[in-house]
Amino acid sequence: MKTFAIDIRLLGKKRTGDEAVFFNLTKALLRIDKTNRYLLLTNEDRSEKIAALYGALGCIGQKNVEIVTLPGKNRFVWNLMTLPWFILRYRVDVYHTQYILPFFVPKRTKVATHVHDVSFAAYPELISWSDRLFLGLLIPPSLSRAALVLAPSQFTKDEIVKHYHLPEEKVAVIPNALGDDFHAAHDDAGKEAAVREKYSLPETFLLSVGTLQPRKNIPFLIEAFARLKERLLASPGPGGPELKLVLVGSREAHHVDTRLSETMDRTRTGEDILFPGYVDQDDLPYLMRLSRGFVFPSLYEGFGIPLLEAFASGVPAAASDIPALREIGGQAALYFDPGNLAACAEVLYTVCTDEDTRARLCARGKERMRNFSWKKSAAFLLSCFEGLSSGDVEVHR
Repeated sequence: MKTFAIDIRLLGKKRTGDEAVFFNLTKALLRIDKTNRYLLLTNEDRSEKIAALYGALGCIGQKNVEIVTLPGKNRFVWNLMTLPWFILRYRVDVYHTQYILPFFVPKRTKVATHVHDVSFAAYPELISWSDRLFLGLLIPPSLSRAALVLAPSQFTKDEIVKHYHLPEEKVAVIPNALGDDFHAAHDDAGKEAAVREKYSLPETFLLSVGTLQPRKNIPFLIEAFARLKERLLASPGPGGPELKLVLVGSREAHHVDTRLSETMDRTRTGEDILFPGYVDQDDLPYLMRLSRGFVFPSLYEGFGIPLLEAFASGVPAAASDIPALREIGGQAALYFDPGNLAACAEVLYTVCTDEDTRARLCARGKERMRNFSWKKSAAFLLSCFEGLSSGDVEVHR
């Protein structure tokens, strides 16, 4: 029996993508491995929150799993002192975290670090100078010291190798997948009505889900939507003048795009755009189903879980023509140049109005999402953990 420690500080923090990855991957891992010992590390000290984590991860009463609270005044103290001392004391074989490693790790402990994307290296001009300094100082030595780097797509693996000059065999591809909440969701008119009321959703709308950071290209989407509205003004039926744009994501989060308000004012779309804020994960499948179509306008992504969520919901998807989204979406989405407003507006028009294309995309999406499974990804991650702990890890992806 080996001891594997996983950093779960993200869970419950409403961090969207990276939180979803660690939650679903950890849950699937605990489901398939009842043999090795798992120490799930958090800085949460409230007993009711700890109990909720056991329940959410499906490991209540599972003898090989323990959620451990490691207090720390901030993340620097946590990484500098609290975590290294714990790893040394409990003789951890493998520690799984994301991006930045602890400042000290005993030689016997191998570290696998998850890198969801390297947008900060590809588009440094889109983040603040303080974030550039922080990441520039800590990311390179962390990736150098890690025994294994985990990427969600082949594109992200290639980007990590390119920007940080790592050997390819040091980076493993662990694809993301669809969460249990989307698999479990079923047709429920009552639930859909409740979600519509809860978030004050309009009758007909396009949907975009994610953070509102500059790389998400939301001002571009707003301008393309304004062009779409002009074209639809005289059109009756679905996608007509009543069409709205719903942007899920917190406007109070870190590094929100400062151009949002200015773009809405300039395009006079303020009354047609809604910001429901953070949407509960249980509600998201129903919100997705209520939409006329899903739009993913990002300049850069490491994977693209919302594409799979749209596919599962039977909703046609339009996405930026960028490598990661092509890799995930295949032929199940319509793509547009994320710098070409006319092209984006044309694709959105098709998604809203062309019933044959909508039906074809929905059918392809249902088929495409079957290529991704947290169970398969967790099984591969377990093989990585076991290989690291035995000193014989081989990366095959």
